[in-house]
Amino acid sequence: MEVASYTLAEATTAAPYLDYARCVDADNRPANHGGDWPTVGEVYPVRVVESRLEGIPLVHVLTFDGPAPYYNAFAPHRFELTHRIYLN
Repeated sequence: MEVASYTLAEATTAAPYLDYARCVDADNRPANHGGDWPTVGEVYPVRVVESRLEGIPLVHVLTFDGPAPYYNAFAPHRFELTHRIYLN
């Protein structure tokens, strides 16, 4: 089983900031979703990345791991962006 995630190091190499988002919807976990799952009310470091498969932006939780094809990506309705921190 292939496991990958978009890490904090990869995220900050691609862009000099980190976004943080609060989980607002953890209901209806898909049966085929393996790996970590968010908790409502928790704030996570994230990166929003355009999905090549779905053609929509997906929220990647940078501290989560998960198997293909979703890895650590979630639909944007599950999160509310709270703030962005720029790194020097």
